[in-house]
Amino acid sequence: MSRSGYSEVEFDSLESILSYGRQVAATNSAIKGKRGQAFLKELLAALDALPEKRLIPKELKNESGMVCALGSVAEARGIETKGIDVYNVGLLSKMFNISPTLVREIEFLNDKNGYGPTPDQVRFENVRAWVASQIINEDYVA
Repeated sequence: MSRSGYSEVEFDSLESILSYGRQVAATNSAIKGKRGQAFLKELLAALDALPEKRLIPKELKNESGMVCALGSVAEARGIETKGIDVYNVGLLSKMFNISPTLVREIEFLNDKNGYGPTPDQVRFENVRAWVASQIINEDYVA
C-alpha cells in the first residue's frame, strides 16, 4: 500500500462512487482552505529553496539528505524527521498543521510522479507545478 492510503477506485456500487466523490470534495476543500493555502505557499517556497531540485518517494528524508515534498517543509522548519512514520497521516497532519486529506494528496502526488530517466527530477518538476497551480491568487475572493 502507498503511504497516501489511496487505492485503486472501483465504481462497482453507488456507495463507492459517493465515497470517491466525498474524498474529492474533502481534498478540494483542504486545498482551498486557509490552512491549505498557507501550507501550499510554504511548500512552494521550500521546494524552490532545495539546493537539488529532486524529490524522493516514500520517506521524508533519506541518508543522503534528499527529501520528499513534505520533507522539504520539515527541512525548512528545522524539524528532525528521523524515525517519523510516514504512513501515520494523523501525525503528519498535526506536524504540518494541515488536514489529513491534504497530507494524503501531497504524498500521492509525490510518490506517483517519478517516471523517466531522472525520476527524482521529474517528480520535483511535477509536484512543484501542481503546488503552484493550486495556489489561489490573493486578489481572488471566493
